[in-house]
Amino acid sequence: MKPGSKTLAIVLLFVGLVLVNYLATSLPLRLDLTAESIYSLSPGTKAMLAKIGEPVTLDLYFSKDATGLPIQYKNYAVRVQEMLRQYVRASHGKLTLHVVNPRPDSPQEEKATAAGLTPQVAQTGGEQFYFGLVVTQADQQKNLPAFSPQREQFLEYDLSQLIYSAQLLDKPKLGLVTSLPLQGGSAQEMQLAKIMHRPVPHGQFIANEWEQSFQIVRIENSAAALPPDLAVLAVVHPLNLPPKLQYAIDQFLLSGKPVFLAVDPSSQYFKGQNGNQMGMMGGPQPGVSSNLRKLLDAYGIVYDAQRIVGDLENGTDLQNPQTRQVSRFPTWISLRKGSFSPKALPTAQLTSTLFVEAGSLSAKPGSTLTFTPLVETSEQSGEIAGMMTQFADADQLTKQVTPSGRKTIAALVTGKFKTAFPDGAPAEPENKDPAKKDEPKPAPAPAAEFLKESKGTSTLFVVADTDWLMDDYSIQRLNYFGQAAAEPINDNLELAANAVEFLGGSSDLISIRAKGSSLRPFAVVRQMEVEAQKKYQEKLSNLESRLQAVQAKLAELQGKKTEGNRLVATPEMQKAIDDFQKQSAVMRGERREIRRALREDINALENHLLVLNLLATPLLVGAFGLWFYRSRRT
Repeated sequence: MKPGSKTLAIVLLFVGLVLVNYLATSLPLRLDLTAESIYSLSPGTKAMLAKIGEPVTLDLYFSKDATGLPIQYKNYAVRVQEMLRQYVRASHGKLTLHVVNPRPDSPQEEKATAAGLTPQVAQTGGEQFYFGLVVTQADQQKNLPAFSPQREQFLEYDLSQLIYSAQLLDKPKLGLVTSLPLQGGSAQEMQLAKIMHRPVPHGQFIANEWEQSFQIVRIENSAAALPPDLAVLAVVHPLNLPPKLQYAIDQFLLSGKPVFLAVDPSSQYFKGQNGNQMGMMGGPQPGVSSNLRKLLDAYGIVYDAQRIVGDLENGTDLQNPQTRQVSRFPTWISLRKGSFSPKALPTAQLTSTLFVEAGSLSAKPGSTLTFTPLVETSEQSGEIAGMMTQFADADQLTKQVTPSGRKTIAALVTGKFKTAFPDGAPAEPENKDPAKKDEPKPAPAPAAEFLKESKGTSTLFVVADTDWLMDDYSIQRLNYFGQAAAEPINDNLELAANAVEFLGGSSDLISIRAKGSSLRPFAVVRQMEVEAQKKYQEKLSNLESRLQAVQAKLAELQGKKTEGNRLVATPEMQKAIDDFQKQSAVMRGERREIRRALREDINALENHLLVLNLLATPLLVGAFGLWFYRSRRT
C-alpha cells in the first residue's frame, strides 16, 4: 500500500471511530447491566413524563469549581446530570436541561439564591457551593434545595416528584376522617367542652405538617359520602362509621386513589378521656379500640383489635410520677434503624419512632395482594390481651409477653383489591319512627354501578396504632418569647408526613421503588478483612485475658507490706514483669504478622485484577482479529 493510501486509511479509521462514538451517544439505546438497574428509568417515571402538557425547564446548579469540594459530590453530580439527561430523552422534547455553574458573586449565584437553593459548605477550605435543582413550568417553580449522596437510592423518586409537583397549580386535597382531635375538636365538641368546663381540644402538630403539602378536607364520622376531587384519604381511629361511609371508602380505594388507615387496639387519648371507671367495672372503655373489620377482612389483612404487641427488646423506660421509679414497659415500643424497611420511601431514612400499645398486622394466607412490612418489632415480641394494660404494671406485662417473632406495625398493601360490598351500596336504614310506620315505603332505586375490583393497582398504607400521631408522643412544645414552637423527640412526624406525601403523589410515583447505590462495595476485600479481623480479635482476646491475669498477680504482690512506704521489687514480681513484657512482645509480633498477611492477600488480589483489567481488552481484540483472519483464509 502506498504511503498516501496508508495516511488516508488512518484518517478514515479515525473519522469512523469518531462517528461510531457519536452515534453510540446519540442513539436512544442503552444497556443497563447493574444489579438493580440504577441507571434506567422506572415505568412509573416514563408514564409520568408522557403526561406532561406544557414544556418544563430543568436548571441544575452545581459549583464544580468550588475549592475543597468533596470527591463524592463531584461523582454524584455526574450521576445526577446523567439521570436528568435520561429524563430529557424520555420526555420527547417536553423537558429542557440547563447545567449552571454558579461562581461566587456572579449573576448565576444570585439566581440560585433567589430560587431557594441552599448553599453547602465544603469540608476543606470552608467555601460554599451549590448543588440543587430548579424545575419551572410556565409561572410555577419548584426546587430541590440541595442534593445529598446519602439519598442516591431515592434519586429517581425525588426527581420525578419534583417534576410532578411543578405541574400542580393548587394543593391536592387530603380527606380526613378521624375521631381524634388532629385539627382540634369539632364544633359540637368545642361547645360541649365549654358547657362541661373541660379543656378545649387543641389541634395536633401533624395536621400542620400535612397542611404544608395538602388542603385538608374534614369529613365527619356520620357522613354518607366522600367529597369529590380528593387526592388521598386519611382514616385515623375510625369509630362507628356508618355502612354508607365505609362503602364510600371502599370504592375510593378501588378507584385507584390511595388510602392512609390508622387503627388502634388501645388509644391513650380515649383512655385519658374515659379514665379508668369503665375498666374498674370490668367493661370495655368506649372509643379506646378502633377497627374497620369489614374492609380489612375483605382486603386479606389480619388485625385483632383486642390484642396488643409487647417487645421485650425495644420496650421504653418510663418513670412513675409518684414513686420516681423507672420501669421498662414492653408495650411502649421505641424502635430504631433496623426496624424500618430500607427500600420503602416513607421509612428508609427513619432513625427512631415510638408506638404506644400498638396492634399487629399480617396478610391472610392465600392473599393475592402484595403485603410489604414497613415497620417491624424485634424477634423478642409477642401479643397480650388489651385488657391487661388497665391493671398490670411493667413487670407483670413483661411476664405476659411470650416472644413469637417479629410483628408488623405498619405495612403497605398494593394490588387489585376485592370490594368489601359485593352486593353494592348498603341499603338505607329503616325508619323506626312510630308516627311514620304506616306510611308507604318508597320503591327501591335501581342498583347503581359500583366497582367489584380495583381498576388498576390500588394502594393502602395501614398502621396498627394512632398514638404516634399525637403531640404527647412525637414532639416537645416550646415557648420562645411568646411564640409557640415544637421540637421533634423522634421521627413520628416524619413518618406521618412521608406516608401521606408518598400516597398523595400520582399513581405513577407510587410505583417507583428505591434503587441501589452506584458505589458498589468490594465484597471480596471486605470479607477478607472480616476474616482477618476475626483472627486478630481472637488473638487480642487471648492477650487481654493473659494481661488481666498478670495484672491480678501484680496487684496481689503490690498489696503486700512495703518498707518505708516504698514498693519492694521481689523476685516473684520481677519475674511476672518479665513474663508480661515477653508476652506483649510475642503478641505484638503476631499482630504484625496478621496485618501483613491481610495486606498481602488484598494487594495480591488488587494486582491480579489490575493485570486482568489491562490485558482483557487487548487479548479479546487479538482473539477477535485471529478469528477474523482465519475466517478470511478459510
